[in-house]
Amino acid sequence: MNDDQYIRIFTGTEIDAGRLKEKLENLDITPIIKNEGESGRLAGFAPPVFNQVRVYVHKDEHSKAIPVLEELEKEINDND
Repeated sequence: MNDDQYIRIFTGTEIDAGRLKEKLENLDITPIIKNEGESGRLAGFAPPVFNQVRVYVHKDEHSKAIPVLEELEKEINDND
């Protein structure tokens, strides 16, 4: 992943990141999911923050992804 071409739009649980990923893919947006905790676990290291997953989208898709993110955040907050 070329970091200057992608923007992080979400950091949260793996479950919420999966929900966001599905919603984005339904709009033909291809997100990138980074789970450093899982990568560290597989490499034998403890994750810096447990269960934190980051979701990135390409800069060209950012404006299209924001309404999806806002919808998910509203759903998360309504469930609290």
